[in-house]
Amino acid sequence: MKDTMHNDASSLREQYLEYGFLGELCREMWKRGIEMDILRSHTDRSGYDILLEANGIERHVQMKSSFIGAKTARQKINIRLADKPSGCVIWVRFDPESLKLAEFLWFGAQPGEPLPELGDKIGKHEKGDQHGYKAQRAAIRMINKGRFELVPSIPDLADRLFAPDLTKWRLRAVVCIA
Repeated sequence: MKDTMHNDASSLREQYLEYGFLGELCREMWKRGIEMDILRSHTDRSGYDILLEANGIERHVQMKSSFIGAKTARQKINIRLADKPSGCVIWVRFDPESLKLAEFLWFGAQPGEPLPELGDKIGKHEKGDQHGYKAQRAAIRMINKGRFELVPSIPDLADRLFAPDLTKWRLRAVVCIA
């Protein structure tokens, strides 16, 4: 698969990757015996693409992606994500040939905690005007890859999203009720 296809059909590719990601996350939550709701935003105007909820924990998630080997060094993050409870960014890294999810980069905090500081590096429009000027986008901040944490697997990501002891807590609660 040529790099141009990833550029020419990037919106379609993003959708397919999101479906694959959600499928894998749903399977992981199913194996843990935890129901998860998924709500999708039609636009990312509010700073997030999807809202995930499990056991009362809500995560407003802005999705990003790049293929393994891409030179992507930063991501544009909408500042409105910081207004959402437990907002986070999940950067999916994938194999460019198979679209298989390889690893995840995480920018966020524990459930209930605010998004880490976004900084003050303002993003710019991708395309310039007729004179080549690229205007700033006041609601966008640039976050360098180094500020993201590597999360190697879906189970690790589920822990990061919904607290590592969530499954153990749920099992203890069932035992106490019985």
